[in-house]
Amino acid sequence: MKIFSMKPGHDGAIAFVDTDSTRLEWSYEPEKDSFPRYDSLNPSLLMETAAITLDIPDVLAISGWSKNGFDESAPIGAGYYGLGSDTVQTGLIKFFGADIQYFSSSHERSHIWCAYGLSPFEQGQPCYVLVWEGALGDFYEIDEKLNIFHVGTVMKTPGNKYAFLYALADPTFNLPKGKLRFEDPGKLMALCAYGESGILTPDEKEITEFLLNRDSILLSLSKEDVTWSPYFNIGLENPEFTQLAKRFSDSLFERFYSYAKENLTKGYPLLVVGGCGLNCDWNTMWKNTGLFSDVFVPPCTNDTGSAIGTAIDAMREFTGNAKVKWSVYCGQEFVEDTIAMPDVKVQTLDLTEVAKFINAGNIVAWTQGRCEIGPRALGNRSILASPFSIDTKNRLNQIKRREGFRPIAPICLEEDVSIHFDWHGTSPYMLYFQRVINADLQAITHVDNTARVQTVNPQQNLMMYRLLQSVKEISGVGVLCNTSLNFNGAGFINRTSDLYNYCKLTGIDGFVYGDKFCNFLR
Repeated sequence: MKIFSMKPGHDGAIAFVDTDSTRLEWSYEPEKDSFPRYDSLNPSLLMETAAITLDIPDVLAISGWSKNGFDESAPIGAGYYGLGSDTVQTGLIKFFGADIQYFSSSHERSHIWCAYGLSPFEQGQPCYVLVWEGALGDFYEIDEKLNIFHVGTVMKTPGNKYAFLYALADPTFNLPKGKLRFEDPGKLMALCAYGESGILTPDEKEITEFLLNRDSILLSLSKEDVTWSPYFNIGLENPEFTQLAKRFSDSLFERFYSYAKENLTKGYPLLVVGGCGLNCDWNTMWKNTGLFSDVFVPPCTNDTGSAIGTAIDAMREFTGNAKVKWSVYCGQEFVEDTIAMPDVKVQTLDLTEVAKFINAGNIVAWTQGRCEIGPRALGNRSILASPFSIDTKNRLNQIKRREGFRPIAPICLEEDVSIHFDWHGTSPYMLYFQRVINADLQAITHVDNTARVQTVNPQQNLMMYRLLQSVKEISGVGVLCNTSLNFNGAGFINRTSDLYNYCKLTGIDGFVYGDKFCNFLR
């Protein structure tokens, strides 16, 4: 059975699952190939995925959504909310003249089944699930028969409350009620490192309780409603705000932790999913609580994983199986379009030469294989640099047109991770914080002495592993800076023309695609 699954709305995606092989064959996102970040489904993506789908699928699956964000009165498919059979729709439809099966289930379910289907645990292993995102802040339990039980709602709109705090302090934020910026939570996570945990001051307590105790943020509150707060337009790097950011973040997590400690007492693994699953600080805290036998966060934990989750839900509905084989590198293939590059020296890719080039202080745009799924660059659409100088971090942020307070992540040989970081084992998806213990790694060390590490082994990504080995042979350290390869405000670069133009525009020194290593004749 072939399942073609689409997720409408922001962070759209189209995924394809073959139930015979139980494999996620691919998951394509409309923001990739330099389309706008957080993009919805567009005709280009539909044509691209239709071209690689060789036959009419057996099942067309649609992730539930709504026409007005979280509005329950204007559903698309099965709508945004719901767990039970009443939020699953099935039936025969005509698709390009053929009779096929239609399936839709709620957005809420898409998160749950994405996390469950991609998790490393065997089907039948009971799990807890935390879905926390813009709208939902809930715990669930999945039993050995794949029944979902709602354990409880901890907080509504946790992700929107987190984003709103950043907007409150930002003098440049001027969107009307009902609008927030998708990029702000990641920036607030970076600013939290500049603050310190501690007891809330009266001003901190007032705004924290005002926001966290509200039922909703997005549809009921405007920034202009909070002009009474001393943090209104205070400035993002003001020390009073960075301290609030950290303590607000701690307070939000504490509410979920307290609920889990009291109500999730069976020691099952915890699956963390939803946009808040991109918060490395919170993921690390969940891992360290000791409440769960294990913690799993998928690399597409935000809405980019919803098409996958709905496909898995459809597979469960029709076959009884809810687990898939998958790779994080199952996004779009790189497009080698023919362009003139008169100011570029093109040579055959030699990893030793690339390693020497990087070690000499040069910055390289690196593309290999298929795109990563989810928002993190994991060594296939990356900008790479030597990790030793703070000047490198500053240059990378200038290239990316990012704020100076934003950290740069490292990519590291898996077997060496405990040499450089306070961490043992794997971290393949860059979803946890680790304390840096190698003082030489200045470019990737954040102000609080942490980093968001990706570990690499040869089974996971052989080309990147070999490059890191070559780097280690030269510098003695198998670590590089790794940040996403994208125009500001756009998804990963995925074609030669964009790659060349981006490097020329930003002053990147060289780039790699396919079997070619290119550097500018400057």
